[in-house]
Amino acid sequence: MRRFLDTLFDATAWMAAACMVSLLCMVLLSIVSREIGFHVRGTDAYAGYLMAGSAFLALAHTLKRGEHIRVTLLLQALPAASRRVLEIWSLSAGVLLSGLLAFYSVRLAWQSHLFHDMSTGNDATPLWIPQLAMAFGSLVFALAMLDEWVMELRGRRRASAPIEALRNE
Repeated sequence: MRRFLDTLFDATAWMAAACMVSLLCMVLLSIVSREIGFHVRGTDAYAGYLMAGSAFLALAHTLKRGEHIRVTLLLQALPAASRRVLEIWSLSAGVLLSGLLAFYSVRLAWQSHLFHDMSTGNDATPLWIPQLAMAFGSLVFALAMLDEWVMELRGRRRASAPIEALRNE
């Protein structure tokens, strides 16, 4: 199960990277098309969709690598027992909030599909298509948060700090 979860979190990071590269291509296409004298419809909208997709798809991988912003000043000052209680409390809140985000993201994409919701821009994209990245990224993030919570309860969670955060100049 651990290998599956790690593979899933890495796969969403690769999807986020693909969205970022596609975003670069979309911006370059927009610039080049303007310089040459023709217009490709929807480049701005697709760039926005790709930016949102890359952000949501990267959430789980970023959490699992310890790259999310954390206020460790308080945690370092607490004794180990109090630190563990605070970690469990914060992870519980994270599981609840990420679960709500996932639920409402999936619901939004589903309702957009049911109601045939279309983009108001000149690209006229069915909105459920770009919303799938947000929904999937939110679901995987909720799963990653739940995984961190379970590992903390079992006492197997390693508080990973990014190397850059350890350097203090």
